[in-house]
Amino acid sequence: MPRYGVINERRNQLHEVIRLSGMNLIIDDNDHQLIIKVASIPSARVQIYFIDNDDYFARKAVLNDPDNGKPFQDNDERATFFARGVLETVRKLRWTPDIVHCHGWFSSVMPIYLRNTFADDPMFSNVKIAVSIYDDAFAGTLAPEFRQKIENENINDTKLSLLDNPSYENVMKLVIEYADGIVMRTPNPSPEITAALGKAGKPIMAWQPADTPDYFDNYQKFYEGLL
Repeated sequence: MPRYGVINERRNQLHEVIRLSGMNLIIDDNDHQLIIKVASIPSARVQIYFIDNDDYFARKAVLNDPDNGKPFQDNDERATFFARGVLETVRKLRWTPDIVHCHGWFSSVMPIYLRNTFADDPMFSNVKIAVSIYDDAFAGTLAPEFRQKIENENINDTKLSLLDNPSYENVMKLVIEYADGIVMRTPNPSPEITAALGKAGKPIMAWQPADTPDYFDNYQKFYEGLL
């Protein structure tokens, strides 16, 4: 996940993983250092890897400017850096995933890379993509140069035409195009999203409250159905 500036590193005992850090990622022709940090959740026996960079994640906010409540103008680049950072880190860990599960619009660049830049990498060539759709719509659009910034990385995909108007709905339509399966984490998606899901013809796990009986078993069955 991103190491947003609101995360208290001392309280959560984050520390940098030197062997994974140090790579520079080029985003819109500018170098940005990739820093990897890690923390653990002992009760769940889970490690969390954090994608960090001072230019994108040091600010004491998540996605919106606290001074005016509007989305940060560079959210498109932050999402791009996050996606690249995750995939490069997985490469260094030498861990081949069966399923990459993307949560919300901020992970929307991940499927683009998986089906283009990383498509021929043996670590990712057989990976399935699951996408969870939330009530996380942003106001307005992302930067109008979003599509061009992605295409500048030698990505040529007609699906990217959806980013000519990078609204929330169009970003999620693009993600749905790439997904192998969709998980609904909102009971009331917008009409545009609902229409896109109807046309997709892909496995959909319907919305269910977290206290639904067999909640986790249903996820397991959904994943198994993708493989």
